[in-house]
Amino acid sequence: MHQIKNILAIVGLVTVSGLFIYAAQESPSDNEVTKEKPLVNDYNVYALEVPEGLNFAGEVMPLENPDIYERMDRELLVNTYWQSNGLLMFKRAAKYFPIIEPILKKNGIPEDFKYLSVIESGLTNAVSPAGARGFWQIMKATGREEGLEINDNVDERYHLEMATEVACQYLKDAKEQLGSWTLAAAAYNAGKAGISRRLKEQNVNDYYDLLLNEETGRYMFRIVALKEILAHPQKYGFNFRDKDLYANVPTFKVEVDTAVTDFTRFAEEFGINYKILKLHNPWLREPHLNNKSRKKYLIEIPEKGHYTARP
Repeated sequence: MHQIKNILAIVGLVTVSGLFIYAAQESPSDNEVTKEKPLVNDYNVYALEVPEGLNFAGEVMPLENPDIYERMDRELLVNTYWQSNGLLMFKRAAKYFPIIEPILKKNGIPEDFKYLSVIESGLTNAVSPAGARGFWQIMKATGREEGLEINDNVDERYHLEMATEVACQYLKDAKEQLGSWTLAAAAYNAGKAGISRRLKEQNVNDYYDLLLNEETGRYMFRIVALKEILAHPQKYGFNFRDKDLYANVPTFKVEVDTAVTDFTRFAEEFGINYKILKLHNPWLREPHLNNKSRKKYLIEIPEKGHYTARP
């Protein structure tokens, strides 16, 4: 998580960095457009207007600074032309934001941090080459420090609710140490020590005054661009119906405090197969559960009628 994965761009940031669509903002007038014959039929590309008052967690982005304006403009443009992936983000957000949002609220974390999870993983259980895993891209050491069980048998970094709780604790600590939610978000990418060191070295106290590496330097602009686009789909050209979005399958929880020797048979007892069991419990990493300590686990089982069994 806070140990930065230089290659994270390959997994999380690049996954999302080019996210979005053909913008549906007002086209320039004929007088504003150079009179040249289009190279490809009627396809045109228009500049976007950077909205005023963009902010993260209520902390305003200083767009009056030309450097900040250009960097924000870049991310809005970059995140405007990957239509298929953009639609996937809307679909997944409809499924997973309702799980993430109440956990953020309970922990006093601004709702804008849900977009950080999109930047980190594209709302998938991504695995980075550096070893970060899950929606929140938590490193093994960090997860264990925060009480997650992580081994070959069980890896709770893949448990969305538990991982979100860990992310919240990290962000609260970072906010207390660094003084702003923007810096706390940047620390999620570059580490609390890393951001603190850069602030001291450069004698500034604001993210937007820092000179940072490419990944961390773009991090907040990507998040704010994502927030702007996901919050205003039609403004940026997305058209979809509620039925086009993904939804969670209702589940109930089964408590297990013993070993499970065969999850295929376990799943069949509830009218599902092993694949469906793993879809709802990705934190179970092997087809059995050792559980020598008799720990209590809650395994999610989908309610009947949502998956059709093949004969």
